[in-house]
Amino acid sequence: MSTATTTPQRGSGTETPPADRHARRFGLPIATALVMGNIIGGGIFLLPASVAPYGTISLVAFGVLTLGAIALALVFGRLAHRLPQTGGPYVYARAAFGDFAGFLAAWSYWITAWVSNAALAVAAVGYLDVLVPVHGSKPATIAAALLFQWLPALANLAGTRYVGAVQIVATVLKFVPLILVAVGGLFFFDSANLGPFHPSGGGALGAVSASAAILLFSYLGVESAAVSAGEVRDPRRNVGRATVLGTLGAAAVYLLGTLAVFGTVAHDRLVTSTAPFSDAVNAMFGGSWGGAAVACMAMVSMLGALNGWTLLSAQAPYAAARDGLFPKAFTVKRRGVPTVGVLVTVVLASLLTVYNYTAGTKGVFEILVLVTTFTATVPYLLSTAAQIYFLLSGRSEKVSRARLARDAVLALAAFGFSLWLVAGSGYAAVYQGVLFLFAGVLVYAWMAARKQRATA
Repeated sequence: MSTATTTPQRGSGTETPPADRHARRFGLPIATALVMGNIIGGGIFLLPASVAPYGTISLVAFGVLTLGAIALALVFGRLAHRLPQTGGPYVYARAAFGDFAGFLAAWSYWITAWVSNAALAVAAVGYLDVLVPVHGSKPATIAAALLFQWLPALANLAGTRYVGAVQIVATVLKFVPLILVAVGGLFFFDSANLGPFHPSGGGALGAVSASAAILLFSYLGVESAAVSAGEVRDPRRNVGRATVLGTLGAAAVYLLGTLAVFGTVAHDRLVTSTAPFSDAVNAMFGGSWGGAAVACMAMVSMLGALNGWTLLSAQAPYAAARDGLFPKAFTVKRRGVPTVGVLVTVVLASLLTVYNYTAGTKGVFEILVLVTTFTATVPYLLSTAAQIYFLLSGRSEKVSRARLARDAVLALAAFGFSLWLVAGSGYAAVYQGVLFLFAGVLVYAWMAARKQRATA
């Protein structure tokens, strides 16, 4: 075992990872699998039921969201080419706007990561219930959710070599049920199952924004390769390619899969479903064997997503801790993985999961998803603003005017898209997100004071 001690300066090149047989740099295939594995995690397997109350207008939201996600992917690719370091949004915001902006990006992204882990675990339990009825027992439900969180954490502690291996296997397996439903479901499509276009009150634009706020969870992970750039081989070239390829692949599967579920499962049943893809396969072939098989694959998929998100949730505080903006303990890195970040993340996600279940909250998954909506958009906004700053300040690379104009349009589109998501997330999500964000200000004040005393 060894601990990484290399601290790259702002705007420097790639990091040199520790020499360890358990640590291995990711190539383009694994980096792409990391992006797709984190995007296509637990979200798609439960979100068709979560947005069903909004009607089929949510498919419009999915389309708009896909365009925004692709714009974000392209912006992250350009930023990673400029700053190919571990940390992603933290690195970009700090390079453009200084320590405080960098800290806010890292803090918000970290919150998003471990709250997302809790939501993914809840979604996985929904599919476990297809095989073993656990929702009738609250202790069994909580134990299952915690198990889904701790198994990926243990894989991470074993080293990045095993993280990559688990990610490849999970990414391959998850495509079986998704493609089965996305393609096969079109042959069983019945428009009578779609339900109303816009059943809820209020305007259509509000319904699109509200459903997009929930659906954003399904696209979290678009920045995965950028966050782990220090562990990617030739990051200037591979991070951007992996980000775009992973996002495009996920988008195609998402849109077809959601449409197929809407068309195979009756709307009234879909609204209350805890395993919509299993219900879709059962509706296609009859019986319950198909749904059980899909449930197994869905759980493997979610374990893969938790595996990748656990690594990402440790990378952001690791990058900030190297610069003295997070506690120094987060810099402890063994076998290529920030071990303290992994442990703190899984403990916080576990506590949040237990709290939400024991509090008797209904719609635990939806509540956790909406909390991440606001916290996810903060680093997205800061990253796209950083790209705009680089372009306008003359710090852009020597590129043609056409490339410069394209980068500017993409950055503005991604910024506007992120701002729209904040507006559509709802007052409750913004309220809770702001509380999480402001709690971090106190942490920054403490860490900044310590850093100042150390350099005085």
